[in-house]
Amino acid sequence: MAKKKIIEKKHFKTSTLIGAVITAFIAGIFAGIVFNNYKTGERLPAKPVSASEENLSSDLSVQITDHEKAVAADPDNTEVWIHLGNLYFDSGLSEKSIAAYEKALALNPVNADVWTDMGVMYRKIGKFEKAIECFDKAVSINPKHEVSRFNKGIVFMYDLKNKQEAIRVWEELLDVNPLAKAPDGLTVDEMLKQLKRS
Repeated sequence: MAKKKIIEKKHFKTSTLIGAVITAFIAGIFAGIVFNNYKTGERLPAKPVSASEENLSSDLSVQITDHEKAVAADPDNTEVWIHLGNLYFDSGLSEKSIAAYEKALALNPVNADVWTDMGVMYRKIGKFEKAIECFDKAVSINPKHEVSRFNKGIVFMYDLKNKQEAIRVWEELLDVNPLAKAPDGLTVDEMLKQLKRS
């Protein structure tokens, strides 16, 4: 019985020693990285990329590749072109998004939502007049299309610096829907009141 206790004690000491060696080894590696970054002036990332962010961009890439193959196989499929344009939109690939939307609109030119999304992409690349044309086309297809009217006001107000035209566009939006709201939840009516006071 005494022998058994001695063996267990010895085993405990060995495992403790192994644990301490592993801990020291890991600490040494980490200290080396930190010291090397300090010496070379590099900084450790302030915020690590989360697994979900990495998977999202990876998932978008996979979906884009799948849709690119789908439109190559079936170039007359309007819905796949639209979805590809939306994927490019979500990925910040404005030029590619515009090209995909143009293909979709060549097949079906009466989709107000696609005209509006293409207008947003034109705004993103600084082609403000083209953005206005897209929003106008959306409204000509669907006179009650609120998003295109709201976005047109945004371009006039913030990009073309034409406050009066922005007010006129948003007043027309209120004619379509007196309860229209901005994306932040503020009513367009209240937004206009604030704008006119400023």
